[in-house]
Amino acid sequence: MTLRAADTANRTDTGRQRRGNEDSSLARAPLFVIADGMGGAQAGEVASQLAVEAFADALPDTGTPEERLAQRAQDANRRIYEMSRSAHERAGMGTTLTAVYVDTNELAVAHVGDSRAYLYRHGELGRLTQDHTLVEELLRRGKLTEEQAAEHPQRSIITRALGVDPVVEVDTRSYAGRDGDVILMCSDGLTSMISEKEILTILDRERDLDRAAEQLIDAANEAGGRDNITVILFRLEDVGGDTDHPTMTGVPAVGPDADAGAGAAPGVVDTPANDAGASTGAAGAPAHDPANRSGPASTGTLTEPRATTHSTPRTRSAGRSAERSPQLPTSRRRGGRFARPLAALITVIIVLALVGGGGYLATRQLFFLGTNAQGIVTVYRGLPYDLPLGIRLYETVYVSGVPATSIPAARRAKLFDHQLRSQNDAISLVHAAELGQLTP
Repeated sequence: MTLRAADTANRTDTGRQRRGNEDSSLARAPLFVIADGMGGAQAGEVASQLAVEAFADALPDTGTPEERLAQRAQDANRRIYEMSRSAHERAGMGTTLTAVYVDTNELAVAHVGDSRAYLYRHGELGRLTQDHTLVEELLRRGKLTEEQAAEHPQRSIITRALGVDPVVEVDTRSYAGRDGDVILMCSDGLTSMISEKEILTILDRERDLDRAAEQLIDAANEAGGRDNITVILFRLEDVGGDTDHPTMTGVPAVGPDADAGAGAAPGVVDTPANDAGASTGAAGAPAHDPANRSGPASTGTLTEPRATTHSTPRTRSAGRSAERSPQLPTSRRRGGRFARPLAALITVIIVLALVGGGGYLATRQLFFLGTNAQGIVTVYRGLPYDLPLGIRLYETVYVSGVPATSIPAARRAKLFDHQLRSQNDAISLVHAAELGQLTP
């Protein structure tokens, strides 16, 4: 069997609550790419465009399809990271990435972040990607229920994105395709507003992919349209003459236990339809408007005869800034003789819990506002704590040109309360301060 992509639809919409569109996409068979940028209109749009452009010149000549996709993702990551460090207005920018390549009778998928790819087959919908979000991680570990995930205050925090670190871990997998399969790729502007059950309903009733894409975007806007919405749809067509179509294969289960099967023996996984939590969200440092990114469970019962996992190496920044600590609230600096040791002990426990729970990546996507040694409004990444021995759980991301004293007094306390924010929120607040738009 030889497959090709046919009946392609590629649609994007700004949504109802955003001024600009930070999504970018590429639909050029056999390669399809979608990227959702973050970091503000002057940065997120650039990041997503860089990601897509890295794939526009074709894939490398050597390696498996998964390896070729992963290489292009690393190329994009490097370009975005270097640009974010060379221009202060683009500091901290990043983007999600989902890429699908149609290779003879298989689909190769590369994925970073929380944009998604789905397979629609015989009235069933299965997710081909797994969100890299804090809430999804907690959900997989059984720390949250679907209902709790839908309302979690940090549901907008993603744990992986292109451009944040010099090297990024890219998830790649391959799935067997069949004649008539429909592939849906989308930014979280769709899945944060409507459930997978609603998506399935639209795909069930509309065979024309152009109209289906329009209806998906319309549904997301009718639900609030809080973010940019991008949808790619394409149908697989067998041009090799093989008409033998086995039952649903090649699609993993979705939900807390989805990770457990990666690399396990093939088998049947029962995944009941679930409409819990119509929203999914983006992420904390590279992030968008708050929205539950855990997503509902996949609909249908699917089997997985072949799904290989390939992850590229990832390095972590170990450098520490020589800059003075951000000014912490006075309540953190007062207390009796036991207050400081107790606070240090509590902080160490928190750090150990985060590391033990796989939370290190999540802390890399948490941001807060403070002031530097010169009293200038500064964006920091990490947690607002100093450990004993001079260890700090944060690093400087962006130093504005705004003295803290120029912020209206009525706004200062709330602005500098060290509330953990998404990257988009933190950068937007600082840019508003630079433009004098922070009113009392």
